[in-house]
Amino acid sequence: MTTERVIRVIAEHLEVEESTLNENTTFAELGVDSLDAVEIMMELEDEFGIEIKAEEAGKSVKELSDYISAKTEE
Repeated sequence: MTTERVIRVIAEHLEVEESTLNENTTFAELGVDSLDAVEIMMELEDEFGIEIKAEEAGKSVKELSDYISAKTEE
């Protein structure tokens, strides 16, 4: 469930089809720059009601999803 929500937020922000993303997609593959990263993290913080530390969020959809899942279980 978390992965699907993360993919939805990223896809909406980058204006790409959700079907083009999967858990192995990296932010580098998507061409995410530092501004995009900050904006996506802010959107995800609102979506999940948590604070996300960019340096701990990982480099792929799966790493970010796992990080968010761990934070929401605390």
